[in-house]
Amino acid sequence: MSDPRQPPESDKKKRFASTPGSGITADSASSILIILMGSLGDVARGLCLVSGIKAGLPFSRVTWLVEPKCRDLVEIHPGIDRVIVFDRPRGISALPGLYKHLARERFDIVLDLQRHFKSGLFSLFSGAGRRIGFHPRDSKECNRIFNNEYIPYYGEELPKWQHYLTFLNQLGIAVPDVPDFGLSEIDLTPDLPAAVARLTGPFVVVVMGSAWKSKDWVHEGYLGLIRQILASGKMQAVMVGESSQTTTSKRLCEQCTGSLPVNLVGKTSIRELLAVIQAAAAAVGPDSGPGHLAAAVGTPYVALFGPTSARRTAPCGNEHLVVDAGLGCSPCYKRICPGFGTECMRAIQVETVKENLSEAILGDGKRGFFD
Repeated sequence: MSDPRQPPESDKKKRFASTPGSGITADSASSILIILMGSLGDVARGLCLVSGIKAGLPFSRVTWLVEPKCRDLVEIHPGIDRVIVFDRPRGISALPGLYKHLARERFDIVLDLQRHFKSGLFSLFSGAGRRIGFHPRDSKECNRIFNNEYIPYYGEELPKWQHYLTFLNQLGIAVPDVPDFGLSEIDLTPDLPAAVARLTGPFVVVVMGSAWKSKDWVHEGYLGLIRQILASGKMQAVMVGESSQTTTSKRLCEQCTGSLPVNLVGKTSIRELLAVIQAAAAAVGPDSGPGHLAAAVGTPYVALFGPTSARRTAPCGNEHLVVDAGLGCSPCYKRICPGFGTECMRAIQVETVKENLSEAILGDGKRGFFD
C-alpha cells in the first residue's frame, strides 16, 4: 500500500498530476471550499482535513458545502469559517441559487471529497482556479471532467480518513501523524438528552442499525449483548439509531427483564447524538456514521463488520476493536445480502463483541470487564 504522505513516483509524471502546494505559503490567505455532502460517516471522517488545513495555512478561510442532514455536525468544528447548505430535498430547483452563491464567493481552491458527478458539478460552479479532486481512477460518475487537479491514485485499500488527508499534500501541507477531527476538546454536555443526563454511572452506547440492511447485526445479537451489559451491574446501556429502528428497539426493551436500557432510537439530533457518544465509556455497533462520530470525540468504538471492508472504513484509532466475521464472501459491498441471509453479520458472536467491548472500556488490551 502506498504511503499517503508521499505520492507515488509513477503518478508524479502523469499529465493530471500537478505540483502540490504551488503558489501557497504558510501566510497565504486562501479561500478554500470543501465539498463533502454525503453520509454522516464520510462527513465525520472529513473533518480531520480542516484541522490539517488550519495548522498548515492558519490564515486561510475554510467553507464547507454540505446537505441539511449533516449541517449541525459541520457547524460544530471550530476551524470551519462558513457553511453552505445544498438543499437537496428541493432537487434541481435548488441548483440556480447554489450556483449564484458559489460563484459570488470567489473561492481560490476547491477540495472535492465527494468524487461524484454532483460534487464535480458544484466544484465547477465555484469558478475556483484550482479544483482538486480524487485521481480519475478513484473517482466516479465522470467526476474528473469538472476538476483540473488530482491527488495520486491510492485505490480502495487506504483508509478513507487517510485518503482525505492526502489532499493536504496537494496544498503543500505535511500530513499529521495523528489526525485531529477538531471535536475532542468541545464540551457537548449541554446537548445531552435528559434521559442520559440523569444517569449516575457509566454507560455504553449501542448503535442500532445502519444505512445498509446488510450491515445490521441480528436481533438476537443485540439482545444478548444488552442483557449482559445490564446484568453486569457495572454499566447502563443507551440505544441510539435512526427512526427506522424504532420497532426493533421497543421490542428489545420488552425482552429485557429487570434493568432496562435507555431507548433514544429516533429521538436525537446530531448534536445530541454526538453528546451522548462523547459522554459514553464506549460504543458498539455496525459500520455506520456513529462509529466515526465516536472516533472524532475520542470514544472507543467496537465496529461490527460484514459486507464492507474494515481496512477501508474502520473508525480511526479503533481498528484493533473491530469484530469482522471474515467470511469468504466478505466484503461484497451489497446493500442487501444476495441470498445468504446476512450470514456474515449472523456469524458475529455476542461473546466476541463483549470481549472487545471490555478492551474498549479497560484499555491496554485488557478484557473481562463484564465477567
